[in-house]
Parts: sequence; structure tokens; C-alpha cells
Amino acid sequence: MSELQSLDKTYVANTYARFPVELVSGKGSVLTDSNGKNYIDLGSGIAVNVFGAADDIWKSAVVEQLGKLQHASNLYYTEPCAELAKMLCEKTGMKKVFFGNSGAEANECCVKVARKYSAEKKGPACHTIVTLENSFHGRTLTMLAATGQEHYHELFQPLTPGFVHTPANDFEALKKLALGVNAAGIMMECVQGEGGVIALDQDFVRKTADFAKENDIPLIIDEVQTGNGRTGALYAYMNYGIQPDVVSTAKGIGGGLPLAACLMGEKVQYVLGAGDHGSTFGGNPVACAGALTILSRIDDELLAEVRAKSEYVFKAFENADGVESVSGMGLMIGIKPVGPAGKIVKAAIDKGVLALTAKDRIRLLPALNIPMDQLEKAVTILKNLCAEIKD
Repeated sequence: MSELQSLDKTYVANTYARFPVELVSGKGSVLTDSNGKNYIDLGSGIAVNVFGAADDIWKSAVVEQLGKLQHASNLYYTEPCAELAKMLCEKTGMKKVFFGNSGAEANECCVKVARKYSAEKKGPACHTIVTLENSFHGRTLTMLAATGQEHYHELFQPLTPGFVHTPANDFEALKKLALGVNAAGIMMECVQGEGGVIALDQDFVRKTADFAKENDIPLIIDEVQTGNGRTGALYAYMNYGIQPDVVSTAKGIGGGLPLAACLMGEKVQYVLGAGDHGSTFGGNPVACAGALTILSRIDDELLAEVRAKSEYVFKAFENADGVESVSGMGLMIGIKPVGPAGKIVKAAIDKGVLALTAKDRIRLLPALNIPMDQLEKAVTILKNLCAEIKD
């Protein structure tokens, strides 16, 4: 064990099963460890570094803002915050934005918006949020309650009340449950990331959106992992032809700095008033300055690139030796190998490829602009490992 690893194990909470890799630098989709070994990065910090490591445009904006004002609090106006909110609304059709720091925070804001809207329209007894089984919405106590996976609940009872779960892709079950509990909101990921990189059925999502609109139930789409170009559209819900009432986003929007947002549509845009919600660091000018360079570059040309790279990866793994199935959307891809996913990912590290897992799948979340030659090299390594490691 190295000195750094020993230091980490001594003083950092033991919540992460870290790989024995000490990353010190990187450029684009190539990361370098303390021994000088290079790795092709297929995780991008779990969908955060959407333009890779040490992106020059992002870095320049961040450094420039650091030289002006690193923090101001939300008692005052700052230009990067207002400009980013404007850009988000113009690109999505949403009307208002609340900024936070993490996906869990953004999702909690979404729930507060839906509950306050429904309580004011239908009475305080209307407070239950319907989410999907196999979902993941964050690690705060309330977002654990929203998450439809029991193993996340076991050690932290009692969880926040007011959440019920229904099977994904079963519209009749969702409809029955939502009506039965007088739902204050319906919340879902269009691609269940931590649940195994599973994309929801088009028909299910559209029927749910229509049902929510007909019954005046705010529809919340969790875009924490799926957002900011990850699925080949700016936000995953756009692939389904729907318009949510509330959207959360985080991870990739900050380009590597903590930033999250709750986007509110026309129906709920005035629900939150002064004092209803707040965040010390939300809308931080440095994080927002960086985010402006991220969001402004996620254009049609880049999204077409994402879709083309996605098609390549899907074709490469479909029917490949040692691969049972491929799932996901865009550059959010799950590969179910015959052998153990974790064992394959560990073997890939030795060969200079960093990938992730999600349940029984190898999870790929590369930078959106990963060079094709690097992607091809990494895919070839993973394909070979899937064929070699079958138990």
C-alpha cells in the first residue's frame, strides 16, 4: 500500500471501495497516475467531465472568474448565475432555475416544488411522490426514500415518508398507484443509471407524461446522470418528445465543479417564493462561469457525434463473445457480460482502461468528445476481456 493510500484509509471515511489507482493529471480522455501510467477514461468522473480532463475552454473561464470573485452568496446578483439560468431556459423551454451543488439537492428541490404546488392546488394531504422501482435519486435520507431499490434503504430507517414505488414500463400500475395515493408528483429517470443503465420504453414515458398533464400532477424528470448531452440529446427527456414540469440536472453541467440545477416549467415557475428554499453555494459564480462554457458547446454537431459514437459501441458489443446484452442510450451504455462485470473492470485497469459498473453491467460514460481512436482502442480491450473472463 502506498503512502497516499495509507493516508486515505486512515483519515477519509471508509465509504468508497477505491481502485488502487492514484490519479494525478489528465488531458482529454487520457488520465495519468502517480507512476506515469496512462489510462483511457471511459467514466469521466461518473459523467462529470463531459469534455474530458483539463478542458482548456472551461479552465480559462474558471480561472478568469476566480480572479474576479470566487463567491458572493445569493444575497446579491452575479452575472454567471443569471446568464446560465437564461441559457438553460432558452435551451429547454423551462421558465425558472434554482441552483444547488449536487444531484441529490436538485432532486430534493424538485420534490419541494411538486409538493408545494400540489398542496396549494389540492390540499396538504396531497404530498406523495410516485417513483419507479430500480430508480436512483441520491443519497440524502429523502432521496434514499425516493430511490426504488430496497438495499439502499436497509441501514438508514426511518426514511422520509411520502414516497411510493411502481414497476418501470408498467403504465397501468403507475396510473393506479398515482390515483390511489393522490400523487403530488411523478418522478423518474429516462435511463436508470445506477439501476443498470436501462432506458425506459418510449410508450411508457409518453403515456405517463400525458396522464400527469391530464391529472395536474407535476412530472419530474431526473437528469442528474442522463443530462447535458449524455444520451445524444441535451436532456434525455427530449428523446421521448415530452415536456416535463420539473427537471433536475447536475454532474456534467459543472464540467468538474459542484453544480446542480432544478428547472421549473410554466406550470410551477412561481411556486417557490422568497425564503421557500436556499443554498449557500448554489449558483456560485466560478462554477457557473465554467458551466456556461459546457452548456454553450453542447450543440447539434456534438450531439450528432455522441449518437454516432453510441452506435459504434452498441454494434461493437452486440453479439460479441462473452456479452449477453447491451443497454442504455447515447454515451450512457451498460454492457452485461457473461463473466463478472467487476472482475472485467479491474482487469481493464491493468490494460490501461478505466470503466465503471452498474449492478451486473460494465458501465461506460466517456467524455462526449472522446477521440474515436481512443474509444476504439478501449472498446477492443473491453471486448477481449469479456471474451476471456467468463467466470
